[in-house]
Parts: sequence; structure tokens; C-alpha cells
Amino acid sequence: MENTVLTSETKQSIPLLNPYKMGDFNLSHRVVMAPMTRQRSYGNIPQPHAVLYYSQRTTPGGFLITEATGVSDTAQGYEYTPGIWTKEQVEAWKPIVDAVHAKGGIFFCQIWHVGRASNRGFQPNGEAPISCTDKPLTPTKALFTPPRRLSTEEIPGIVNDFRLAARNAMEAGFDGVELHGAHGYMIDQFLKDNVNDRTDQYGGSLQNRCRFVLEVVEAVAKEIGPGRLGVRLSPFTDFLECGDSNPEALGLYMAESLNKYGILYCHVVEPRLIKGGEIKEGGSYTLAPMRKAFQRTFIVAGGYTRDDGNEAVVKGRTDLVAYGRWFLANPDLLKRFEVDAALNKYDRPTFYTSDPIVGYTDYPFMDAIVS
Repeated sequence: MENTVLTSETKQSIPLLNPYKMGDFNLSHRVVMAPMTRQRSYGNIPQPHAVLYYSQRTTPGGFLITEATGVSDTAQGYEYTPGIWTKEQVEAWKPIVDAVHAKGGIFFCQIWHVGRASNRGFQPNGEAPISCTDKPLTPTKALFTPPRRLSTEEIPGIVNDFRLAARNAMEAGFDGVELHGAHGYMIDQFLKDNVNDRTDQYGGSLQNRCRFVLEVVEAVAKEIGPGRLGVRLSPFTDFLECGDSNPEALGLYMAESLNKYGILYCHVVEPRLIKGGEIKEGGSYTLAPMRKAFQRTFIVAGGYTRDDGNEAVVKGRTDLVAYGRWFLANPDLLKRFEVDAALNKYDRPTFYTSDPIVGYTDYPFMDAIVS
């Protein structure tokens, strides 16, 4: 497909298509490909079919974030999710990164640890998953195994796993990394007071619960540079039974704290995104205080359409807007936004299948539909 060319008239009339300077990166538009778990990395190794998937969705000057990528052999909780802790994984990512760069894209690797959202089958030697707590998730189809609470002395080792994963991402050629601090996984488990029941310096007060993620931020920023680091947060959501009694205070404290490290961006999930990916409008929570507090690039995600994405940019509620399901179903999403074309519907049953094509690289481009 030909590269999308944006005219000056288009840029003026469609705020999402205005260029934006994000630190050292010159973005040609404000539409971000959100991180989306794809479960097509057999043996936790990125596969050649991911080259097509990501390159299909790349535009010159476009910003893409990978699916969540494990930082260690204890980080996995789902079948066929990629990792970046071994040399083989790093090598497997290289052609994928190269394909995005060949089309002029900016590509960040989202790194994660699932924490207690795992079971023994994914863990080395069949051990219990690790977390800030030993409180188990509600068992669902034997998906989760009760976790083991990390000792205080073990936590620096987990911080180091994130640092090494970030270094590996740079070795693979990525432009930077995003820490997955959202949706009920390891970092979020430390942050939220209905999960974190620790009594050491990593639990109790808001400051203590945020200590772990800020130690990770500091370690990664020192390793690869703060201008190549972003953090994703979801203080208002309750994914995987991971909620907080005062999400506004949590979000604001994190936004203010992240300023101290000079990181590139803060990527926040809208309060309206609730369990199961449903959208609930009209709530009392807003990202406005976080947006005002954070001093660098702010990215929002969570159920955005073309119209309300444009509105969010115009009204200054965000700098960039991340799209997940619509980007999945519309590899040429930017072109469709430019001409206000109809969007392909996404096929939810194929979101997490392991097929290398179906529900992955087979969504049609506009050109194919027209012809």
C-alpha cells in the first residue's frame, strides 16, 4: 500500500493528523498503535508473521508500541506471548523492528511482568507465580495459581530484570521501551491497595506502594536514557481484581513522581474503560489532574473514536491518542481517519487465537475493498 500523504488542509481539519514532537522523535501524526497482547509468539519467541503484522500498521513518522513482552522466565502468564530476556528472543525481534523502521515508524517495546496473573505451568520448575502479595486471584478455569509473596530482598532482582529487558530491547533495535504498569499485572499489583498488603517499605502508604515502579523507572532510565522510556498506567481500572481505594490520588502522585525522572511520556488508560474492555461514560473520574501534572508527552487510551480523539487533542486533554482494537482491525487506520472512511469491524473471537494469519494480518485495507 502506498504511504499516506497528509496535505496541509488535512492537517488543519483533522487534529489527530497534526505532527507532534515527542522528545527527540518527530511524529507525523498523533495516532498511536496501542500495545495489544497477540499470543502468536510460539515458545515465547517473536515469529516472522509479526513482521507483516507490525509493518502493515506502520506509517512514516507513526508511533507503535509492541504487545506486552516478558522481562524474565517468571514474567509469563499467557500462552505464546513474546519475551525479551534471551539472546534468541532479541534476535527474533530484530527483523520485526527493521520492518517498522524501513517504513519510517518509531517503535517501542512494552515490557511487563504478569506477577500473580499466572499459573505454575508458565513458571520455571513449576513454581508458584511471584507477586507483591500471596493473595490469590479468583480461580477461573484453573488459569491462576496462588502466588508467592516476594521477600524484600528479592525485589531488587525483579527491578534488574526490567533493566536487562530494556537493554535487550535496545539491542534488538527498538527506539525505546514502555513499562506496563497497568491492567492488574506486577507493577499495578504493587500500586493498588486492594492487592498490595505488604508491611515493608514496598507496602502500606501510597509512597511505599509506588516505590517499586519508581525503582524500575530509575533503573531503566539510567540504562537506556529517560528520553527512550514511557510508562503505562491504569489507576482507575480494576482489571484482574486490582483496584485502588483512591485512584485519583494514586494517578496524581505517579504523574508528579514520574516528572522527577524526565521520562518521555506517560500513557494512561481512561477511567471509562472498565472490566472486559467495556466503555462506561459519565463517570466522576477524569485524567485532567494527571494531564496537568505531567510535564512531558501525555497519551490517552480507552475506547476512543476518530471524533473524540480529535476533540481530546483540540481541547488539550492529551498530546497523543492510542488506538487498540481499531488499529488491529484497520491496518490502514490513519488513511481511514484522513478520509473519514468506514472502519472494519474487529473480530473479538480471534483476538487471542494463535493462528499466524486469521484475525492478525488478514484484515482488509481500504484499497482492497475499493478494488
